[in-house]
Amino acid sequence: MSMALATAVVAIGLAAPMASAAPVSKPAPPYSYASCLAATKQKGESPSYGKWHCDQLVKKGWVKPQKH
Repeated sequence: MSMALATAVVAIGLAAPMASAAPVSKPAPPYSYASCLAATKQKGESPSYGKWHCDQLVKKGWVKPQKH
């Protein structure tokens, strides 16, 4: 049992520096604001609630910001 624990500790120790060395890049949001609004309408949300919902998803980075 202690051999398995030691192996796990060594594996985690070796993997940690490799994971932190990887460049961190945030992918672009996959959904447009218009498709978000269309989805909220399809779900039956009111227009004002749908706009609020999509604005929250923009803040989380799941939806592209609305173009003005």
